[in-house]
Formats: sequence, C-alpha cells, structure tokens
Amino acid sequence: MYEHIAEAVKKPDLISLQPDLVCLRFETMKIYSALGAVRHLLESGAVKPGDTLIDSSSGIYAQALALACHRYGMKCHIVGSTTVDRTLRVQLEILGVTLEQVEPSKNLRLDQELRVRRIAEILEANPSYHWMRQYHDSIHYYGYRDVAGTIAQEIPDGPLALVGGVGSGASTGAIATYLREAGRDVSLVGVQPFGSVTFGSEHVSDPDMIIAGIGSAIEFRNVRHELYDRVHWVNFDYAMSGAVDLLRTSGIFAGLSTGAAYLTTRWERHRDNSRTYVFIAADTGHRYVENAFARHAEAHDIDALKPHEITSRDELRHPWSTTSWADLRDADENGEGTPAIPEGV
Repeated sequence: MYEHIAEAVKKPDLISLQPDLVCLRFETMKIYSALGAVRHLLESGAVKPGDTLIDSSSGIYAQALALACHRYGMKCHIVGSTTVDRTLRVQLEILGVTLEQVEPSKNLRLDQELRVRRIAEILEANPSYHWMRQYHDSIHYYGYRDVAGTIAQEIPDGPLALVGGVGSGASTGAIATYLREAGRDVSLVGVQPFGSVTFGSEHVSDPDMIIAGIGSAIEFRNVRHELYDRVHWVNFDYAMSGAVDLLRTSGIFAGLSTGAAYLTTRWERHRDNSRTYVFIAADTGHRYVENAFARHAEAHDIDALKPHEITSRDELRHPWSTTSWADLRDADENGEGTPAIPEGV
C-alpha cells in the first residue's frame, strides 16, 4: 500500500513488445525526478517542510513538482509556459500551486527566456523561495536510481540499449549512469527535435514541432553529452507516425517523444541486434490528441522510413537524421554543445 498518490503514479511498467524490445512506460516520468530532488533537499537541510519551491515548466514537471510538494508538505510556485493546458491548470490550482503563465511567444527560446527572467524577479522579491533548477541541478538525477534498479532486475543480463527523448537530460543520463555503474553494458541513444541547441540542431527549424519536454532553445547543464553514444533528430511528422504505429500495434498510448523514441529504437535494433532495446515512454498521449493522434490518417508507414546518416551538423536535414555522437563531437572543432558538467551524482 502506498502512502501517497505520487509514489503510486511514479511506478513505470516494463512492457515486452518482442523478446529484445521493451517499452519503459510511465504515466508521468518526472515524478521520479521531483520526488528524489525534494527528498534530497529535505534530508540535506537545504529546505524544510512549509518552504516554497519554485521552477519553470512546460507542463510535465509542473505536475511532478506539485505532487512532490503535496507529498512532503511544501508550497509550490510554477512559472509556466503557454503549453500548460486547462486540465493541468485546474489540477495545480486544487493542489494549492501558485501558477503564472508567461505571455505567448513567437518561439521556444523567447518563451524559456521569459520564464527564467520571471523566476529571477520572483526570487528577488522572495529570497526564501528555493529555485529547483530542473534543467541545471544534478539533484534531479537521484530519483532515477530506482528505475535503473527495476530495469536491472527485470531484464536478463546482457548488453542493453536505452533510447529516450532528451529534455533536461536527467532521465536518460541518470538511468544509463546507474546501470553502467552497476556493471551493465549500456548504449545510450538520445532523441531530439530539430531546432534544439542541446545537440546542435538550432539552425534547422521545424515549425510544426510541438513535442513537449524534449529539446531546448537554451543550454541545459544537466545534459551530460559524453554519456550519449548516438543521437537522432526526428521531426513532427515522423514522431507522430511512430506514436500512431505504437498505439496501433501495441495499444500503448504515449506522447510524441515516445513516438520518436520508438521509431529510433526500431532503426537502432535493425543496425545492431546484439542488445535488448529499452525505449522510454515518458507520459501518455492525452495532450496530443487534437494536434497529432486525430491526424492518424496522415501517418507514414514506419517500415518505409529511414534516417539520413550525418558526419557533421551541416548535413542535418528533415525529416530524420542520425549520427554517432562521439564521432560528431570529435569532428567538431569548436566543441559546440558541450557545457560544463554539474557535480553531485
């Protein structure tokens, strides 16, 4: 029996689609991250029950932090993107969260910059508030140790490939790190939208991209670039096609980052069948019903899709590109996309 709904909701399901193809399916993945971070802050004395925690969110982390604060008796203030929809706004209000949304912006970079600027203003007026800094503070890695333990226990010994969308970097980076520390051979594959600075695709825009939670218009220090073996950039049409095919063939209703990860996993498995492939389904598909799933008749046959293999960022192109990340970094004379690595994991 669980003591709080957050403990129950955070638990993932490992679903075997084929003997060497597994979906790590969450209802909402970032609860692991938020619970682990808040628990660490309380145990270390950095905050105490009743304090106010504040952060920026496009939606998923807002719900996670709200539930973590409810679990541990904290107050919560969210500076939200315009992507925070009515369903989530009502939940946050009832949970006692103070939510303010920035004005609509022409692009993701401006939206993120407005949110960070507003947080700075709030902290100046309320110095007792604790900024969670989900994009930069390595405490968000801690909660995923249990996820790595579940994978290690449930999936037989042998080489693994972990595939997932990269947003803040905490989920894929942490799970792979903990598995590797336990001695597991893990290949880590990151999935990105076009237009993201995280792996250097900001010069290739995707005006239709609406994948929440992955990619970024600003640098995230929690993304540890050296952990990743391969990277795939997938546009909206192909991510939607992957999500539709996953629902049609397996019954798993998950978001667009999952659709992109599923598509990517199938290709990686075609390249190298010596591993068991685990792809992350970070949340459900409900937020994408109108913009993506209702357009299922437009979905491509994913068996006919393949990526463009690149050796430099100049070769990035729609609808799908991929590379060996280590090789691309070595070839990058400017060291682009390699921020300082935070301490603490």
